[in-house]
Amino acid sequence: MHSAAFANTPQPPYYAVIFTSQRSDTEHQPYAEMADAMVALAAQQPGFLGAESTRGGDGLGITVSYWQSEEDIRRWKAHSDHLIAQRIGAERWYAHYQVRVAKVERSYGMQDASAA
Repeated sequence: MHSAAFANTPQPPYYAVIFTSQRSDTEHQPYAEMADAMVALAAQQPGFLGAESTRGGDGLGITVSYWQSEEDIRRWKAHSDHLIAQRIGAERWYAHYQVRVAKVERSYGMQDASAA
């Protein structure tokens, strides 16, 4: 299972794109390379605030990316390199996926005292 650090998001409101996927059992290395490249590319886009991602041993994964606006999300969805990754993912890497877009209106949590 892979788990990234928590995204450092601002005070709400902002938006979350929740990408839940079930991987097929093929091409683990090319998939990991493409996923890393897409996060790096997203980080260069206007309005990107961060991302969190995890994938279980059964292939079920969730990636949440955070954005300042819905327009920023639309631009990212339409980015030419991201469009290629979306097509390859649908053709080769995913048995099923679902995308949800939500407005974050509240955010709270706890920081590990030893990390502070």
